[in-house]
Amino acid sequence: MSSERFGDPRLAINRVYTRRGDSGETSLAGGQRVPKDSLRIETYGTADELNSFVGAARATAVAFAESEPRLRTLAAILLRVQHELFNLGSILATLPEDVHPRQARITDAEAAQLETEIDGMGQELPPLRSFVLAGSSRLNAELDLCRTVCRRAERALVRMGHEESVPPEALRYLNRLSDAFFVWSRWVTHITSTPETLWEPNASASGQRNSKNA
Repeated sequence: MSSERFGDPRLAINRVYTRRGDSGETSLAGGQRVPKDSLRIETYGTADELNSFVGAARATAVAFAESEPRLRTLAAILLRVQHELFNLGSILATLPEDVHPRQARITDAEAAQLETEIDGMGQELPPLRSFVLAGSSRLNAELDLCRTVCRRAERALVRMGHEESVPPEALRYLNRLSDAFFVWSRWVTHITSTPETLWEPNASASGQRNSKNA
């Protein structure tokens, strides 16, 4: 792929509502009208949903960066991810035959950067002896929400790929991004010296009952 930069957005949003979607259809980037529940719309709509969750996590990271300055690094990464998710939405909203050479998209560079960040932050973490439950802190929980929505976006993209062409770079990106959210959720717990909440099978109601009767 060319190293040429992506083109700037060409938007003029003068009105929020147009009434054109009242019948349950929407337009792709090339102008084609498609049902709002089509796989393509579902896929980039889930990426858009993920972007909102990432924004919430970024706001939390910024809010707590005063007490833990290293969270500014994470906030900057999350802002970059938001831009990347919009690039993903751009290419998914466009049929392959309508893609412009300079149109924003996901490339292999995005997945490679995530791998670098996963490896760097992962080296600081203790090995896991059990699965981790979300909720050791607000930011930890928000990043775990991002992970699960990212997995849903990935599943939607895989389903879409059964019916039409999907960019392989986009699939690699979402797969790697969900891994990154998992590492980031553990990393914020680690750098804030917050105990991780580990899965304990016998913390269930049945496990506790059996323990009392033992």
